[in-house]
Amino acid sequence: MNIAILTSGGDSSGMNPAIKKFVECCYEKNYTPYFIYDGLEGMIDGKIKKASYKDVAGIIYRGGTIIRSSRSKRWYEKKYRKIAYENLKNNKIDALIILGGDGSFRALDVFYDEFKIPFMGIPATIDNDIPLNEYTIGVDTALNVIREAVDDIRDTASSFSRAFVIETMGRECGYLALTSAVANGAEMCLIPEVKYNLDNLKKRYLDEIKNGRSYFLAIVAEGLNISYKIKEWFEKEIGFESRVTILGHIQRGGSPTVIERLRTAEFVKTALDNIEKNPDKIVTYYDDKFVLRDLKDIVNSKYELDENMLALAKKLMGI
Repeated sequence: MNIAILTSGGDSSGMNPAIKKFVECCYEKNYTPYFIYDGLEGMIDGKIKKASYKDVAGIIYRGGTIIRSSRSKRWYEKKYRKIAYENLKNNKIDALIILGGDGSFRALDVFYDEFKIPFMGIPATIDNDIPLNEYTIGVDTALNVIREAVDDIRDTASSFSRAFVIETMGRECGYLALTSAVANGAEMCLIPEVKYNLDNLKKRYLDEIKNGRSYFLAIVAEGLNISYKIKEWFEKEIGFESRVTILGHIQRGGSPTVIERLRTAEFVKTALDNIEKNPDKIVTYYDDKFVLRDLKDIVNSKYELDENMLALAKKLMGI
């Protein structure tokens, strides 16, 4: 059986350990592993190559993806999807393993409906916004990158008695901001999913200043697009000199954490264990175990943040 792997959409730490495990596990099962370089664009362009142990030697500690990724506008046109399918057939590819996020799975859904190529999907995105799933490859490393950045910023915030507005990635999903705010002891957390109340926060902050608070850390999700407005709010309403730090793409990089490497190996093993007997599934991590789900259930469901985490952060939102 010839199985090809591709990484699609935004890169995330943990993709390289997944690629390494894929090659090793394929050879253990007498499958022949192939790489598709440059994601969906590479599938259209026929960038398909047989993989070997040499290709994955020494990559487990590296962030990003050695087979690279892309976001493909051409994929929206059926003629290019047909070219991609013909490239798979010409290379005698029997099945696909795709690592990606919401957009990648939606692209896979269209492709499968048209050409019925067997597949297994593995959630890989720092946004951690896949429905019916609690962990995606890359999110733990991203959270640790944010943790280190917030710890460093706190040093300056406390030294100068300033307010720092720290913007995290995540598109329209507030998971990174929410989790980081709770884990790092921030004073403010603003995310797209919850309506915040600045009046309540102002009252609380002014009371805390009277009781000795001398700096503030505010973590704001990029999807709100208000980081500089919050900076001005701190200066005008709270009376604190403020700065904005946009963490940006550093959140996607970094050496994968231990948790990342271990769970990635289990994701890949689960996918390859089922690719013949129970294909066309997304491998999810839910309630501390790996669960196979239908692709349609994933793309037709809405992601929701954890209610317990939201409860912990209510005070940080002024609600």
